[in-house]
Amino acid sequence: MKSFGAGVLWALGALCLCSTAQAQGARCGAGKDLVVQALERITPESDRGAFEDALQLLKHAVSECSELGDAWYYRSLVEQHLGHDALAKYAMDKARFNGSEAMQQGLNPLVLATPAGRGFGVVPGSVKAGQQPEAQPAAPVKPPGPIEQKWALVVGISRFSDRSIPALNYTTADATSFAAELTDPAIGKFPASQVHVLTDEQATTKNIKEGLNWIARHAQPNDLVLIYVATHGTPRTADSAGGANYLITYDTETASGGNVDEDAIYATAYPMVELANAVATRMKALRTAVILDTCYSGGSLKNESAQMMAGVANTAPSGQMLQRMSEGTGRIVMAASRVDEQSLESAELKHGYFTYFLLQAIKDGKGTAPLSQIFGVAAQQVSQRASAQGLRQHPVMSRSSEDADFALGVAGRPGQ
Repeated sequence: MKSFGAGVLWALGALCLCSTAQAQGARCGAGKDLVVQALERITPESDRGAFEDALQLLKHAVSECSELGDAWYYRSLVEQHLGHDALAKYAMDKARFNGSEAMQQGLNPLVLATPAGRGFGVVPGSVKAGQQPEAQPAAPVKPPGPIEQKWALVVGISRFSDRSIPALNYTTADATSFAAELTDPAIGKFPASQVHVLTDEQATTKNIKEGLNWIARHAQPNDLVLIYVATHGTPRTADSAGGANYLITYDTETASGGNVDEDAIYATAYPMVELANAVATRMKALRTAVILDTCYSGGSLKNESAQMMAGVANTAPSGQMLQRMSEGTGRIVMAASRVDEQSLESAELKHGYFTYFLLQAIKDGKGTAPLSQIFGVAAQQVSQRASAQGLRQHPVMSRSSEDADFALGVAGRPGQ
C-alpha cells in the first residue's frame, strides 16, 4: 500500500473541509430563501393557513441550515402567533444561541409601524429584541401634523462586483439626479445631511440595510421619508411570473464556475420582502414614499429579452409586494413598470424613462405638487414614449389609502 506524506494528507483534509463548507454554504443559501418565502406569505392580516405554510417553510429552513438564527427567530414569532407557546420559546432560545440580526433589531413583520387604528394590534415600539409581541388595543391614528424632518435613502447601481451581471447604463445617474433634486432648496428642500446616497460599490446589501436602519431610528411620525432604488430586480427563478423577489446589490453573487448559482443569489442579494417589511413595520413617518426603478438590462431597445443572464431574469416588483409596502398609513409606493414589462433606459435621455419623467414632473411642479399628481403625469409620458418605440412600459402606484398623498418639497421645520 502506498503511503501518503503529511503534505498530501493535509491537502486532502483541506479539500474535504472546503467541500464541506461549500455544501453547507449552498444549504444555508437555500435556507435563507426559504425564510424569504415564509416572510412573503405572512402579514398582520394573513389567515391561519398562511401562518401554517410559513411555519413549514421555516422548519425546512432550519433543517437545511441549523445555524440560521433569523429562521429560528421568525419561526418563534410564527409559533407564538399560532398559540404554540412552548415551541415559540424553544425557537427563540435557538435564535439567541445562533445569533439573529432580525432579533437584535427587533424586527417583526406582524407589527405595522403606522397601524390604521382599527381592531387590535401591537403598539409600535412595545416589542423589544428577543421578546414576543403582546396584543393590545391599537391607539387611533392621528392625522399627521406639519412636516418636521425629512429623510431619504437613494440607491442606484450601474456596476456590479460580479462581472457576469450586465451593467446598467444610467441607474447611477438616475440616483444622483434624484438626490440633487431632493436637496435643491428650490425643489425638494431636504437637508443634504439627511439624504444618504449609495451608488455602485457603496450600495452593498449591508449598506442598504444600514441606510434603512438609519431612517427607522431617526424618522418620527410627523417626518417625511423617501426611499429610491434603481437596480436590477430578479425573481426567485428565471421562469417565475411572480415578480421580483430580490434586488441585485453591488455585492450580489449570481454565478459559480460560469453557471448561475441560485443559492449564491439567495445568500447575497437583498430580498424584496425585507424592504417591504422595513417600510411597513419600521418606518414611523406618516408620510413615506418608496420609488422602485428595477431596470431592464442591456441598454438597447432592440434587445427583446428580459434576461439578465442565462437563468436569471429581470423584472419589476409584483402588485402584491407593492401592496405590502403600502400597508399602514401615509404610504405611497411607485414602480417603474408592471410586473410583466421592462423598465427601459434611454441613451437619448441619459436616464431610465420612469426616473427621467418623474424628475421632470417634480421640477415642473417646483416640488409642491402632490405625488399622486406627479405620478400621473410621469406615467403617461413614460407609456407614450415607450409606445412610440414599439414597446410597453406602464408605471404603477399603490397607496395605503386614497387620501395618502403629499408633496416632496414642503418645507420641514425651520432650522432643521
